[in-house]
Amino acid sequence: MNIIISNSSKEPIFEQIKNQIKQSVLRNEIKEGDSLPSMRRLAKELRISVITTKRAYEELENEGFIISFVGKGSFVAGQNKDLLKEKRLTMIEESLSEIISESKALNISLSEMKQMLELLYGEGEE
Repeated sequence: MNIIISNSSKEPIFEQIKNQIKQSVLRNEIKEGDSLPSMRRLAKELRISVITTKRAYEELENEGFIISFVGKGSFVAGQNKDLLKEKRLTMIEESLSEIISESKALNISLSEMKQMLELLYGEGEE
């Protein structure tokens, strides 16, 4: 797993870790039962406090993304397929909302956006 921390981000480090792991689960890059690095190992790799990784893992566990076992580690939790799809749709909606805001700021019309979307959506179909 490749987690990248940005010191220039306004988002706290634990949130960056949590969100990147969550995205990996939602994108099916890491699957049910896959183990996560130990909190200590991840903290050492990222050169951050173990307290920070512990907080990220605790929040992921509270949100149902991982399960932790004392002495064994943390693992990706099983996800309800319908719930997983809903979470992924929410992620897409949030991304589209950001894109729409940027487009409006640049005075890009809806028809131009549709054109771009159709071009990009069809790229992999040829």
